[in-house]
Amino acid sequence: MKSLLQKIFSNYFWLGIALFVVLFAVNLIILPNILAPRNIISTLAVAAPLVLASMAATPSILSGGVDLSTGVTLGFINVAIFTIVSPLGILNNPVLTLIVLLLIGAAIGAINGALITIVRLQPIVATLGTYLILSGVSKNLMPAPGGVVPDWLSMLGGYIGPIPGPVLVVAVPIALWLLLTRLPYYRALMATGGDERAAFSAGLPVIKIRIIAYTIGGMLAAIAGIALTALVNSGDATLGNNYTLIAIAATILGGTSFAGGRGGMLGAVFGALDIFIIQKLLTSAQVPVAWFQVTYGLILIFSLIADYTLRSATARSTGV
Repeated sequence: MKSLLQKIFSNYFWLGIALFVVLFAVNLIILPNILAPRNIISTLAVAAPLVLASMAATPSILSGGVDLSTGVTLGFINVAIFTIVSPLGILNNPVLTLIVLLLIGAAIGAINGALITIVRLQPIVATLGTYLILSGVSKNLMPAPGGVVPDWLSMLGGYIGPIPGPVLVVAVPIALWLLLTRLPYYRALMATGGDERAAFSAGLPVIKIRIIAYTIGGMLAAIAGIALTALVNSGDATLGNNYTLIAIAATILGGTSFAGGRGGMLGAVFGALDIFIIQKLLTSAQVPVAWFQVTYGLILIFSLIADYTLRSATARSTGV
């Protein structure tokens, strides 16, 4: 019985999956045309940035921190495509463009990680500062929406041959993360998030581990920014601002513990899909957009309460 409880409570991301099944069934009843061929690609394109943003929020939380700059980072990437990459004359070269954007995202994440681990700022303070800086820079670089995307980037929001572009954009990071979970770094990351002092006492390079976690998050946020640009086909300095708290809520809803050290990318994906379906249900019910923020807040509070409750249950069942 004890081992069964341990198994259940250590894998409570299944709650996010169960919620997805229920919500998806309700969505099919209310919106039966959601799986119509003409609607699938647009649905996937809208969902992709949220899913990727939730994935981007995951590594920092697993490490025992949090990144409040995730949303504004993906928004900055959207702006950078038109104000930094385009003037370089490489926008029509997908390989060079992706390299530059991933490096920008990685740099933002690494700076966050360094501020937290080396300067010793609190994660909320450091990443909130980054949020404000990037938000201001984005608005200065692009005061008004605009820009035209190249064909290759637009295809990421449609089809690349027979493959839906949004599926490819999401599947590649998931595949790379699954490979990462087989490396010693992943176990070190979970150990650091679970108990930083114990990890340090065990000889793990805690500073390096956490900086890498934030760097990975920054790169995933860059991919989310690319997916967002493929969706809207233009640049807008305000697009990413709303993604941060939604991404964190989705990550926690998907079973990643806000205390760190437990969870993963799969749960974040399903948590994001849960919120995405809730958005569609609210839209179909003609709920005013202003109430969406209320819903996101309730989801975040519910997720944090569930996280605390399940962690407490795990501690009782294991006798810790």
